Amino acid sequence: MAGRDAVYTRGSIGGTMLKTGFAMLAATLAMSGYNIADTYFVGRLPGAEPLAAMGFTFPVVMLIGCVFRGLGVGVMSTSAQALGASKHIKATRLIASGLLLITLFSIGLGILGILTGEHVFAAFGARGDTLEMVRGYMNIWYFGCLTASLAMTGNDLLITCGASKTASAMMMAGLILNVILDPIFIFGWGIVPPMGIRGAALATIISQCASTVAVLWLLYKKYELLEFKRIPWRVMRGAWRTMIRYAVPATLGMLMMPIGSAVLTRITAEFGDIAVAATAAAGRLEMIAFIFPMALGVSLMPMVSQNYGAKLYQRIRDCHRFSMGFAFCYLMTMAVIYVIFAHYFTPFFSADPQVQEIMTLCMRIVPWGFAAIEIHRYSGFFYTGCGRPAVAAWLNGLRIIGFMIPFSLVAMWFHSLEGLFFARLAADVLAGAVGYILSRRLTETLGRNNNQPKGAVC
Repeated sequence: MAGRDAVYTRGSIGGTMLKTGFAMLAATLAMSGYNIADTYFVGRLPGAEPLAAMGFTFPVVMLIGCVFRGLGVGVMSTSAQALGASKHIKATRLIASGLLLITLFSIGLGILGILTGEHVFAAFGARGDTLEMVRGYMNIWYFGCLTASLAMTGNDLLITCGASKTASAMMMAGLILNVILDPIFIFGWGIVPPMGIRGAALATIISQCASTVAVLWLLYKKYELLEFKRIPWRVMRGAWRTMIRYAVPATLGMLMMPIGSAVLTRITAEFGDIAVAATAAAGRLEMIAFIFPMALGVSLMPMVSQNYGAKLYQRIRDCHRFSMGFAFCYLMTMAVIYVIFAHYFTPFFSADPQVQEIMTLCMRIVPWGFAAIEIHRYSGFFYTGCGRPAVAAWLNGLRIIGFMIPFSLVAMWFHSLEGLFFARLAADVLAGAVGYILSRRLTETLGRNNNQPKGAVC
């Protein structure tokens, strides 16, 4: 029987997911808000160098963010399984062990970044004043690795407790504080001297620090999921081993997206700069369709994990039916809207007739795979929640390395831009179909054998 903290083991599946989805809408927008705010204010500094310096930081920030998110998956999944199994004490030990692991890893990563920053960004092509700006920004940002990772994981744990509104409010509060502090530290105000691009990094650290303190206090005081007690090394070592087992494939799976995007951009470049500009703009337009499904998916992994820990396998099957059905119906509707109104959307992104033409072509082909993309992503959540994170990473690799890149290379060989869009569609549909079939088979066989994945918490 599930414990009091296992909020996802009771009540309506659809109602709980929709409630969480609406609560997390603001947080979904806030996730990218830090970079948008920093880029906006830095772009108002004189010269092109500050904005160019921000551009050089994005790959490293994205890479480190994937690592932190992977570690967070390890903490969230294992603690959610323990809560579902009514093992509150075990959950608190897992959370404490996980936060300590993230703290040590963040400090080590920050030190490594500071020591190697000049060589890394020089290898990316940063030179002269731009390189100095990059180093000034990142040497401060690296000190914020700890607050960034703890804030991210802390919010995931709040969602695991069912406090999605609180987690969303914390994310928005951090973003608002960052927006307030950015101009103060970048341009100076009162006794605060102008710091330029370094001010953006300092504003981010302060806002994330405030969010971290608030989140950890809630976990400690309100939800009683954080205790400052000595944990036996044997217990901590076992917890770390299990979390790393989740974190490594989760990180690798997340890295597939930027890797695939980079390769696809390189292939698209063979069709000219206009094609790159058009597909990049189409990509930004695509993200609008996924805002609510992404918010809805926030509760999916803790919901599956808690019910897996509680051995409520029928609820996992019900969750699979609802989430997959929602993704299909919602995103097929969005696809129809995009296809019908593509010609009207494109002028908002570019006044160039050629860019508009390519965007319209893209938006009349690619959206038919939107539902498959989200079904594929949800499938990975089911495997991770059921203690099989390696399969989730394999699914991500299959879509990018197995389907998308080979199909796109074929389109490039035929020098067909339209074929490139159909290659993306085929990759998405095939990956979604494989993900759905495998995840359905997984959920249907739960409870029908006594085999549990190695390292499962419950």
